[in-house]
Amino acid sequence: MSSLQPVRGTHDLLPKEMRRHRRVIELARETAERHGYLAMATPIFEFTEVFKRTLGETSDIVTKEMYTFTPSERDGSAAQSITLRPEATAGICRALISNGLQQELPLRFFYHGPMFRHERPQKGRQRQFHQIDIELFGVAEPAGDVEVIACGQMVLEALGVADRTTLELNTLGDPESRGAYRQALVDYFGRHRAELSEESRDRLERNPLRILDSKDEADRRLVAGAPDFADYLTPAAADFFAAVRQGLDDLGIGYKLNPRLVRGLDYYCHTAFEFTTEALGAQGTVMGGGRYDYLVETMGGPPTPGVGWAAGIERLAMLLRVEPPAPRPLVLVPIGAVAERRALKLAQDLRRQGFTIELGYAGNVKKRMSRANKLQAPAAVLFGDDELAKGEAQVKDLATGEQQAVKLDDLAHALRRFA
Repeated sequence: MSSLQPVRGTHDLLPKEMRRHRRVIELARETAERHGYLAMATPIFEFTEVFKRTLGETSDIVTKEMYTFTPSERDGSAAQSITLRPEATAGICRALISNGLQQELPLRFFYHGPMFRHERPQKGRQRQFHQIDIELFGVAEPAGDVEVIACGQMVLEALGVADRTTLELNTLGDPESRGAYRQALVDYFGRHRAELSEESRDRLERNPLRILDSKDEADRRLVAGAPDFADYLTPAAADFFAAVRQGLDDLGIGYKLNPRLVRGLDYYCHTAFEFTTEALGAQGTVMGGGRYDYLVETMGGPPTPGVGWAAGIERLAMLLRVEPPAPRPLVLVPIGAVAERRALKLAQDLRRQGFTIELGYAGNVKKRMSRANKLQAPAAVLFGDDELAKGEAQVKDLATGEQQAVKLDDLAHALRRFA
């Protein structure tokens, strides 16, 4: 059994790493709640159709990266294909439709949890990874985009990592703009078809905007000379993007325009953005999002504007400069059989009053005090037969070494200064 290891692309969140993980979630949730975003959750798996509709049947995620299976149905009904969620937005949109929430718009949701993609594992990229996510439904105005980006910026500030990131911003325009730009890309890359990678030649037929994402060096050289989306924006789309930029300027949120930042599927429109960093090597995106006004409609719901972002918890945790501290418990050190029996109830009484209590169940006084020091406990409570006969315990300040007798009835009050 000693050879057992986690499945490739997964890892254990041991207490030290879990503290970082929890800090990201808790600060993000608190920040999102101040913006009016309420926590919700969807199942870890959905019917596969949910993701095929939203991510595109020919996308890399759907064709190469999803964990899909067909469970056996014990009731004899036909089994349907199930997929572990590769991202959160599709499930949240499905929940919006399934629960008839369109009558309650606008809606703001905060979300966190594990996602699953069959990718090549590397630093900051696992096959089971975790994300935080916010989604704003029912706001078609540019102010919605500004709010979502500002919330993301404030999350990064709360985590103390905003100065290590850069906001990159682009517009995908409206459907008319996107159609004109798509044709311009087809015309441009079509003239250089022979120079494109095999993958990009395939994308030229299906989704030419994805060529702008290519990591192939030859493709990158061609991309550098590709037309800019800004030249194909309708006046309405240009005005929308100008309003988003003005809103960010008004809030003092700096950004860098990146005309190559795109989203390949047709339900995306207007704003696309990413917060990127150079501190994590190749995995430079820590938060990304944009507007998707046609996604809910694509899934069979009524037209519903939407905008949001997702951020990788593992990547944000790696950026934290300060190690979240471990709890520092108060340690009970009973001496003798009678004290051992009394210690369990005393520990529970103190925990009910809000104290973090460590109680060892074996070992002499020296061994237990050694463990107290290892846990960086601020104080130890020692008591044996003599102390119990007097209704007392000895409280030892482990920072100064000072020790004093305290009545058991007054113990909680005496320990407050160490909590």
